[in-house]
Amino acid sequence: MNNRKGIKLAYIFAVLNAVIIGFSFLFAKIALDLAHPLDTLTYRFAVSFAVLSIPVALGFVKLNYRGKPLAKALLLATTYPLGFFTLQAYGLMHTSSAEGGILYAFTPIVTMVFASMFLKERTNILQKLAIFLSVFGVLFIFIMKGSTVDLSNVTGIILLVLTCVAFAGYSVMARSLSKQFSPVEISYFMLGIGFATFLVISLTSHASAGTMDTFLSPLSKPSFIMAILFLGLLSSLVTALTGNYVLSKIEASKMSVFTNLSTIVSITAGALFLGEKVTVYHLVGSVMILAGVIGTQYWGRYKVVMPKVKADRIGS
Repeated sequence: MNNRKGIKLAYIFAVLNAVIIGFSFLFAKIALDLAHPLDTLTYRFAVSFAVLSIPVALGFVKLNYRGKPLAKALLLATTYPLGFFTLQAYGLMHTSSAEGGILYAFTPIVTMVFASMFLKERTNILQKLAIFLSVFGVLFIFIMKGSTVDLSNVTGIILLVLTCVAFAGYSVMARSLSKQFSPVEISYFMLGIGFATFLVISLTSHASAGTMDTFLSPLSKPSFIMAILFLGLLSSLVTALTGNYVLSKIEASKMSVFTNLSTIVSITAGALFLGEKVTVYHLVGSVMILAGVIGTQYWGRYKVVMPKVKADRIGS
């Protein structure tokens, strides 16, 4: 019974993650207009790590890393948040956000392949079709908007493809490490490594260039602080905690397909707050995404049994 409740909670958290990520694009745009990408990452992880450190310091949250595979946890943090956000930031410097959305849509497919290779997770043919349907739903929306991938931006394309690999690697490793670490332990370690690394890189680059004033100047902008609070508290801290909890309960391939729901949330957020027009192709693509997400979870309950073929005995 408790396990069933845990799985239901995992699905709720997976949807919550998609909603937060969908809205995070709005706040990321605000922050990136006022600060360098690495400075933005430093501030968002400073907020998330500081807030989670409060209950840890007060003893409300217990952490125990003794005798646990910290080297594997460090590798996890290297893929996400370090690898993912660094690759994404520099990838978007060479490409458009639309190209980023198109390429990021392939994350569930990469995750499915990695989960099959390293976790021996099996997806039946109906699940595979559902995952591809959700991916096609995202692609359909971007293509109908007139967005394409400019193949001349080789550097940006490679970096954005690597973000898919980084997130898929995180999903697989977090799923594996959930047997040794609690979701809070993994999250605290990830956020701490992310904050320390981005802080050192940002301060070093500003000190060498003599631009420390540009590192601090965004803090005078209320819109920047609002964006960083959302990105730090919700888009980093909450998604880390809930994401690691989800991966401790359900397969990585099932969890990754929820990332495409963020496209629907982004469309809704754009319509509500930016006055962007919602067209028929937005609705058609959204239905494909929803059908793909639901189908992946629903058909995951069934095993596709292949008929056994008896081999003729030699000499019979």
